[in-house]
Amino acid sequence: MAAPGINRPPTRLELVRTEMTPILGPRAAARIEPFGDGTLYIRAGALRQLFAWLVDFVVFLLVVGLGLVIVSVPYSSGAVDDNQLVVFFLVTPLAAPLLYGLCYGNGRALGAVLTGTQLVRLSNGGRVGWKAPWAMMVRTVLLPLLIGTFVVGAAAGGSPPGSPVRVSIDRRDTGRLRAAGHR
Repeated sequence: MAAPGINRPPTRLELVRTEMTPILGPRAAARIEPFGDGTLYIRAGALRQLFAWLVDFVVFLLVVGLGLVIVSVPYSSGAVDDNQLVVFFLVTPLAAPLLYGLCYGNGRALGAVLTGTQLVRLSNGGRVGWKAPWAMMVRTVLLPLLIGTFVVGAAAGGSPPGSPVRVSIDRRDTGRLRAAGHR
């Protein structure tokens, strides 16, 4: 920490944020962050991230509901027994996000498309790729569980474990940042 009265030179990130404020606005400029490799991006706002998650969660619920409706027809006719029905009820909530995630390799599930965001690797901004089904499982099944655990843990004075490996970026503003010559 610098002694009082001695100014330190601004960091690259501070300079870019200052330069981009008139172009992007103060809110977007404040969300400029570096990936692990130093490339700059603009983190998506909290409300857009929440809305993207909510859309993906609703799609997950619809897929699970559709699966349950589809299996109820053969169950009612006796083609599916009770044990098979129980297995289906247990497997469907796990299979649905994995199947939805197969359409998500570029980090743009329906929620991201509607909000103009994209989920990318925090290390370098690359595509989520073949880990997309796992990312969707985390978003739709594990995240609600983690939030519940975090709320309970925070009430007890704890913090969430681990570190993030993916981040949601604002595609439009990140494009504007790069068009201004900042990589």
